[in-house]
Amino acid sequence: MIRTSFNDGWQTRRKVNPFAELSGPVAPFTPVTLPHDAMIGQDRVAPDDPEGGAGAYFTGGVFEYRKTFAVPEELRGRRVQLVFEGVHRDATVHINGAYAGQRPYGYSQFIVDADPFLRYGEDNEIRVEARAHQDARWYTGAGIYRDTWMLTGDVVRVVPDGIRVTALEVEDDLAVVEVATLLRNDSIAPRTLDLAVTVRDADGGAVTGDAVKVTVPPGEDVTVRSRLYLREPRRWDVDDPYLYDCRVVLGEGDTVVDQDGTRFGVRALQLDPVRGLRVNGRTVKLRGACVHHDNGPLGAATYSYAEERRVRLLKEAGFNAIRMAHHPMSRAMLDACDRLGMFVVDETFDVWTSAKTGFDYSLHFPEWWERDVEAMVAKDYNRPSVIMYSIGNEIPEAGSPSGAVWGRRIAEKVRALDGTRYVTNAVNGFLAVMSDLAALRQGGEGAGVNSQMADAADMINHVSASGLVTARTAESFSVLDVAGMNYADSRYALDRDLFPNRIILGTETFPTRIDRTWQLVREHGHVIGDFTWTGWDYLGEVGIGRPQFATPDNPRPVHTAPFPHLLAGCGDLDITGHRRPVSYYREIVFGLRAEPYIAVRRPEHHGLTPVGGPWAWSDAIASWTWPGWEGKPITVEVYADADDVELIGNGNSFGRRPVGAGHRFRTEFDLVYVPGELVAVAYRDGVEIGRDTLRWANGPLRLAVEAERPVVRADGGDLAYVALELTDEAGTVHTAADRVVRVEVSGAGELIGFGSAVPAGEERFDASERRTYEGRALAVVRPTGTGKIRVLASAPGCEPVEIVVTVEATR
Repeated sequence: MIRTSFNDGWQTRRKVNPFAELSGPVAPFTPVTLPHDAMIGQDRVAPDDPEGGAGAYFTGGVFEYRKTFAVPEELRGRRVQLVFEGVHRDATVHINGAYAGQRPYGYSQFIVDADPFLRYGEDNEIRVEARAHQDARWYTGAGIYRDTWMLTGDVVRVVPDGIRVTALEVEDDLAVVEVATLLRNDSIAPRTLDLAVTVRDADGGAVTGDAVKVTVPPGEDVTVRSRLYLREPRRWDVDDPYLYDCRVVLGEGDTVVDQDGTRFGVRALQLDPVRGLRVNGRTVKLRGACVHHDNGPLGAATYSYAEERRVRLLKEAGFNAIRMAHHPMSRAMLDACDRLGMFVVDETFDVWTSAKTGFDYSLHFPEWWERDVEAMVAKDYNRPSVIMYSIGNEIPEAGSPSGAVWGRRIAEKVRALDGTRYVTNAVNGFLAVMSDLAALRQGGEGAGVNSQMADAADMINHVSASGLVTARTAESFSVLDVAGMNYADSRYALDRDLFPNRIILGTETFPTRIDRTWQLVREHGHVIGDFTWTGWDYLGEVGIGRPQFATPDNPRPVHTAPFPHLLAGCGDLDITGHRRPVSYYREIVFGLRAEPYIAVRRPEHHGLTPVGGPWAWSDAIASWTWPGWEGKPITVEVYADADDVELIGNGNSFGRRPVGAGHRFRTEFDLVYVPGELVAVAYRDGVEIGRDTLRWANGPLRLAVEAERPVVRADGGDLAYVALELTDEAGTVHTAADRVVRVEVSGAGELIGFGSAVPAGEERFDASERRTYEGRALAVVRPTGTGKIRVLASAPGCEPVEIVVTVEATR
């Protein structure tokens, strides 16, 4: 079918009671271009509800969208469908006043058959409503936050997502590939057509194909299978993400009736408890990042380049896998993972039948789960990046027989749809037996639970290794190909003996323990990887990763931070994509970085006792600029995979300290702060293997503005990211001179997001002014046409700076 963007020309507002508008409109509509997050532009408020921090203190509500569109007379008698890649949540669609469809789940693509409701040769109106209110444990956004499309075509056609490519056999000299094409005939007569399949390499050259006759009876679907052979196939892997293109053309004589296509990669997966996960015969350990779906300053709006940027930066930081938490991944991010080379664990649900919030998906799960599983698999089937499906996350009922029944039901549904990938479930053993912790203590196994409450990580691990968890989760794990375990590394060695055929994936782990968990992953063949919580910081679950310090009133960490906190604060990368110290630490632990890394704790907290939770890194940042703290004590952290490190300040050595695996890859130096230069030198066997340097920001302050790319495309999904930094003349970022920066955009673009990584505050992302955080801010500009985008930035005490980004037509 012909696929046309349906993103332009929309209007939106908060839903208004129709009786309130009997005397005229009471709330105006605002023009928007999709994708659009209706929630990110709302005011945040300090709620009476203590659970408000889960959604970053944004208010929910009902949001309505409308659009007027013309349907030409020549489409009469043909099929017209509207595709919504994602609407959060409880979406209902009306066309010309008539109910046309709905979808409760906010993360599934759904298709509305529009033709029964259309008026041909004149304007039509579509209205979409979306509801968001206490329906998740994180910031979800609201509205039509993913792309929309109009599909038009013949009554006999290729069904959307109807081309499925399967590599049946893969060898160095030959790959056997099956292309299964699903056709549909909505007419009242049979049609006999020609179907041609062509596979092309990345350079566009045809490498194999097939042509057959096919008769499609009226009112029926027909699957056409073509068995093809690829000579000397180039295999897809994260280090060589090679993609083929498959095109299907449906013809009648010289007339093209329909055509469609898909990209795919050829790769082989194998799994066993001795060699673990093998991709193309090579054992792979998954260096994984859990990520939520929001894009920081853009809220939940899903732009293709924003998704690509996240994947690229995560890969550059050392990750080779992403677990989408806790819902199906967007098509745009999957495209990026296929193209850039990133393994994917795609997840179905955060809840099944037991609710976690007041109005979550559990209310719709029994009726809709199969359709939502089908939508996810249809989206993922041709993706070489997707190696595993997760059927749930921390499902409370996983520790019960009824939960195991549901787990088996969902797992078998997935396998029936796609038998080429593995099935896991992110089980939290502690949560699965939470109602029985009293019995656990009485039995002696949980005797230390109360005393360990000061360290949540130890407590959760202690319970997860108990006999109660072993017994209660055995059936739920047995239905899986891979036992996904959240915060349960205590089971890794234990289960090697208890369940010798069990293969384990750390589906969620604490960032503060990556050195220990990664050592277990390396030591055990049956443990295939680790996914940290999280790779990229996110809105909501506010403050779970913030540094905290003991006070007489709060000797232990407080899980949720109060308003106006905004961010979780636990990402390796912050919401702007800037790498935090934990990211470099992880890179060292993974064995991917030879140089040491310096991070400096904030001197105002020197001497205080840190009590942050297990998701909280220290308050250290990569800065040696601390005005006002001269001559006062300061602590410097150094991370390295070396025998020892030497710290040198302004040419004076502070001595060497042991580091490396035996010291958790880190050491500390207590100094007196003196501005200047700080250098860490790492040694192995007495020989320098790398160094890292921090310099203070000195002299006049300047505003530095730089576009990530000088040229972007006017294709609807591309964006211009513009970094703003406060620096000295040498380019060193001044982390202690934050001020309000103003951005003005003119020409062929519009400002759609402006933010920083500040963890708490009441500034809005849709404003043109923003205070920097640690010397940095980020502006995001959407192209509105071809031409030049001019970005003028100004800040008090700094010279204004203008940059130009060129917008070219789509290739």
